[in-house]
Amino acid sequence: MASTKKLQERVVLGRTAWILAEFAILFLLIALIARRAASPQGEDRGATSPWLGTLALVCEAWFAFVWALNMNCKWSPVRFDTYPDNLLPEELPAMDMFVTTADPLLEPPLITVNTVLSLLALDYPDVGKLACYVSDDGCSPVTCYALREAAEFAALWVPFCKRHGVGVRAPFMYFASAPPEIGTGDEFMESWAFMKSEYEKLVTRIENADEGFILRDADFAEFIDTERRNHPTIIKVLWDNTKSRRTGQGFPNLVYVSREKSPKHYHNFKAGAMNVLTRVSAVMTNAPIMLNVDCDMFANNPQVALHAMCLLLGFDDEIESGFVQTPQKFYGALKDDPFGNQLEVGFKKLGGGVAGIQGIFYGGTGCFHRRKVIYGMPPPDKIKHGRPVSPSYKQLQIKFGGSKELIESSRNIISGDVLARPTESISSRVEVAKQVGASSYEGGTCWGQEIGWVYGSMTEDMLTGQRIHAMGWKSALMDTNPPSFLGCAPTGGLASLTQYKRWATGLLEILIGRNSPILGTVFRRLQLRQCLAYMFLYVWPIRALFELCYALLGPFCLLTNQSFLPKASDEGFRIPLALFLTYNIYNLMEYKECGLSARAWWNNHRMQRITSACAWLLAFLTVLLKTMGLSETVFEVTRKESSMSDGGASPNDVDQGLFTFDSSPIFIPVTTLSILNIVAIVVGACRVVVGTARGAHNAPGIGEFVCCVWMMLCFWPFVRGLVSSGRYGIPWSVKIKASLIVSVFVHFCTRN
Repeated sequence: MASTKKLQERVVLGRTAWILAEFAILFLLIALIARRAASPQGEDRGATSPWLGTLALVCEAWFAFVWALNMNCKWSPVRFDTYPDNLLPEELPAMDMFVTTADPLLEPPLITVNTVLSLLALDYPDVGKLACYVSDDGCSPVTCYALREAAEFAALWVPFCKRHGVGVRAPFMYFASAPPEIGTGDEFMESWAFMKSEYEKLVTRIENADEGFILRDADFAEFIDTERRNHPTIIKVLWDNTKSRRTGQGFPNLVYVSREKSPKHYHNFKAGAMNVLTRVSAVMTNAPIMLNVDCDMFANNPQVALHAMCLLLGFDDEIESGFVQTPQKFYGALKDDPFGNQLEVGFKKLGGGVAGIQGIFYGGTGCFHRRKVIYGMPPPDKIKHGRPVSPSYKQLQIKFGGSKELIESSRNIISGDVLARPTESISSRVEVAKQVGASSYEGGTCWGQEIGWVYGSMTEDMLTGQRIHAMGWKSALMDTNPPSFLGCAPTGGLASLTQYKRWATGLLEILIGRNSPILGTVFRRLQLRQCLAYMFLYVWPIRALFELCYALLGPFCLLTNQSFLPKASDEGFRIPLALFLTYNIYNLMEYKECGLSARAWWNNHRMQRITSACAWLLAFLTVLLKTMGLSETVFEVTRKESSMSDGGASPNDVDQGLFTFDSSPIFIPVTTLSILNIVAIVVGACRVVVGTARGAHNAPGIGEFVCCVWMMLCFWPFVRGLVSSGRYGIPWSVKIKASLIVSVFVHFCTRN
């Protein structure tokens, strides 16, 4: 009997005051553009020369376009309230949980273990319906060993969590604080002390694990003589929960997967790993719902799966929830977000707004998928007579490949028979799973194109989510209290910029490729406003060009004794002044509404300028070189800088919030701009002091000085790095390269 009680509620959020403020900023941008465009003469546009005014006009028109995209994203925010107490246990479908890791050095096995343990301990009426698959693209015997040890620990940890109602079920986080003293007896304290001791032993075994010693164990013989990029498929069932399907006790299945790698086949990074997990799980457990998380994103809310089921089962039409995405939130985060990577305001403002269009973007982690949607099934309103048409065996073979077991499992999913699951033990299906995990399996199939995670971009998550939306599905944003998942954000400048560069590279690849959202709107079912929402993110690298050009106008004018902004005495000066103040006050108020400080706003503002000038700019150049056939994009794994022994505090507290530098090329653009603005301010100030400036009408005004000073403040970590030493100082190799670029620019400015 289906539940008659409400499982979810869509709540529309009012924001009239914000809309008025956004229109005020748009009006000021249009007024600025109109004033420049009103006359063909540069001087009438507030600029000394026509080309300066024209360049400023083009940049300002671009800023207005981006602001319109931003307004579209935030226009109609919604939130979804869920009621898991109204779920009927017998109606809950099975769920396969995917955890991905790629490098045991950058992503230590202990981080993965804690994420896995938090998933194994989720609240679910029948744990026999759950299975956890861990993809190890590093093919590390240490990671596999750590997971085997975790499976043994889970036999103690999972019952402890459920018996005592533990709220946070990642052991490292739970044991980071003292046990509750109120309402607990001697039995709990003894259990708590015992579990902490067992966890400490687990940590010691994992951290002291020696690969050579591990390989002597017969259980790990498959890892002998393997190379990270050249090895056969390795699948190990670390826990087979066959009995739990009957009793509902124990904990979910746990399976280790390291897909085959071969120099002959391109492995498609994370998207390839996700597709292998999809196929392996299909022939082993074939759950109709799939959850994927990164190895550092542990389940912080033990009822997260139940909340997700409210959204997956609670709509009258399942088209409303093709997938359910949770916002990314972080533990042990640095105060005031000094590196601008916690994205709290972005998820709340942009995410909530896009959720009111066709749905939140797929974020790559913390997402619940319908397997049939990943298989490319259209929403119900496109299916004739309201029931899916069962494809022929030949059609399924062309799409899914030659595995009979995979074809049969996909037929069950497509036909809607979600209760049809393999009846035998998953351990008996390992060889079949290895077959579909082979690197050559996808040849001649539709994997990575029409079905599965989509290939063709380093941001496979955005591309896959866009394909789902383009099929006509919607998505739902699930923001629970406490947060559903918590991860560790990069805690250094280089790690943050590298992450943004990778994202921006992938986004631009989508925009200019055959998967452009514009084509999805014209030829498929991607709504226009959803297309514009995707565009707001996809134009990140293009924004870098316009923002760089505009940032160079101030220094250029001070060096050449010209101006591109109206003088303070001109009436036109009120427009850029009002725009500057209104825009920054608007952004500050957004942060205040989200409960963040003014310092957090400033940190994110300056990091946006830094990110645009280096990460986004280098992403644009990377894609340009790739398009010209001169380079290939390289997937860069972000280091997970988290200590599992103290709840996520960094071992180098002195470094928290401070930029550290090395000789990476990513630091060159902002270092160049920092030096250039310093030189421009000095030159401009000297002209004013010695009285060599042009007449009042032609000379730079306060606007140009404010531009340069403001950029210096935004780039202050780099300005400080110019005079610092050690890890906090910019290396001489970077400073020399930047100085040479500045010299060329100054020579260009002063050659006449």
